[in-house]
Amino acid sequence: MQVHTRHTPAFGVARVILGPGEAVQAPGESMVASSFGLTEVAGGRKSPSVFTAPAEGGWLDLAPSVAGDVYALEFDGRTGWCVARHAVFARPASVRAGAWPGLRAMFGAEGTSQGFLEHYSGTGPLVLACAGPVDQFHLAAGELISVHPRHVLAYPDTVQCRLRAVDPSAQQSIRTGEGLMLDFAGPGTLLVQARKSR
Repeated sequence: MQVHTRHTPAFGVARVILGPGEAVQAPGESMVASSFGLTEVAGGRKSPSVFTAPAEGGWLDLAPSVAGDVYALEFDGRTGWCVARHAVFARPASVRAGAWPGLRAMFGAEGTSQGFLEHYSGTGPLVLACAGPVDQFHLAAGELISVHPRHVLAYPDTVQCRLRAVDPSAQQSIRTGEGLMLDFAGPGTLLVQARKSR
């Protein structure tokens, strides 16, 4: 599976190129156009559809339901990534979501199922959709940066991260990131969205 993006960063469209019999999961309503012969198995109300290429392969254009950027994050099979839950847009079966001790430590046993981050691993591209242009922060060893949770898009699980309350006496939400801040320590690359998620 390959991904080419266009019309970014304001009105991103992802062209997903599939080999023979390859499939991609994405919201059914996100399909703009495709080569002839792709099949779709519709998901449930909260489940993505699965688009599968015929024997000769094919392509599929996907666009989020709201304006913003699309970004293809490539997985190499060695490093996992923590990704904003709202941002996952399309993925092959070779990129999987799963439990990771780092998120359990951050959110606690209950928080991993309701927090604003998910952990992904595997190989291939994970297509992200976000509210604004994607910025990359390349952190040197020992370099520190603080980011509001609603701007965090993704970071490799090799980067050190700490969740803290901005004001311990104010309201906080593990689900939305309200009242919280994320502190990161390099080395590593951090992806942020220039506009807050909706």
